[in-house]
This record gives sequence, structure tokens and C-alpha cells, in this order.
Amino acid sequence: MTFIELAIRRYSCRNYDFRPVEQDKLELILEAARIAPSAGNYQPWYFIVIQEKENLKKVHGVYHREWFQTAPCVIVICGDHNQSWKRKQDGKDHCDIDIAIAVDHMTLQATELGLATCWICNFDKEETTKTLNLPSYLEPIVILPMGYPLDQQDPSRHVEKRKKIQDIVSFESL
Repeated sequence: MTFIELAIRRYSCRNYDFRPVEQDKLELILEAARIAPSAGNYQPWYFIVIQEKENLKKVHGVYHREWFQTAPCVIVICGDHNQSWKRKQDGKDHCDIDIAIAVDHMTLQATELGLATCWICNFDKEETTKTLNLPSYLEPIVILPMGYPLDQQDPSRHVEKRKKIQDIVSFESL
């Protein structure tokens, strides 16, 4: 499978089989995140893997969608702004960008392994921090439910649901 074929297969799954994610697959997904590039190679990320039913129930309270409760594995991806690279000219913090790159690596690796994910940013950050007892220096940035999908997306959806290349690209100048 080519990279483009893999990227087209990735989608936001909202219906998971309760079957657990195998440890070897989970380790590959986490390794994909670990090797992701980051600004200045600072790697300001931390991953909390949640698979035990009692802990999953607690995490379900930070994002109130019924489908979220079907995922047998949830990874909370946190950023440490104390460890992230900041641009000298204006102080721009690249933590969120670095987290996005790592999460993208995770979603693509999961897809290659036959798993599905859904990138969640619309969750209760304060409740997540409290639920996971996070130290003040870690900010929960993304919640990534993961598992075997019970639904599928039509790969041709990108033809209709994505902007045309000529609408988003110019060469040499705007």
C-alpha cells in the first residue's frame, strides 16, 4: 500500500468493536509517535494509555458522546509547554504542532494495522486534568480513542469532501 492509499484509508471512526487492541500493535503505534519529528527535537509529549474498564469509564466523563464509550483503548496525549521549543522572534510555542505531528503518526500507524481512531479536541480539559491527576506542567491536548472499527468510510469521500488542489496551492507566490 502506498502512503497516499494509507492516508485515504484513515478516517474518524465513531463505532468500535469492544475487542481489545493487542499489545504489540499498541507498541508500534506508540513507537510511531515516539519517532515523530518535533521542533528542535524537544519531544514535548507524554502519552497516557487507558484500557482498563474502570479507568475508561472515568475518561468517558470528559467527552460526552455515546460512541466514545465503544473504544476499548483511549490515549490521552499531553504536551509539556516547559519542554517545547519557542521561536525566538515572537515566542511562538510549537508544543501543539509537535503533538499534532505525533498524533498524525499514531493515526496512520493504527490505520496500517487495521485499527481506527478519532482525533478528539473538544473535551473538558480541566476535567481531564483532574480525572488523570495530571501535574500542572502537562496539558491534555488530544484524546485518541482507538480500536477495531465496526463501520467503514468510502475512500472516494475525499473527492467530494476535500477542497480541490487548485483551491489550496499556488507556486512561487499567491
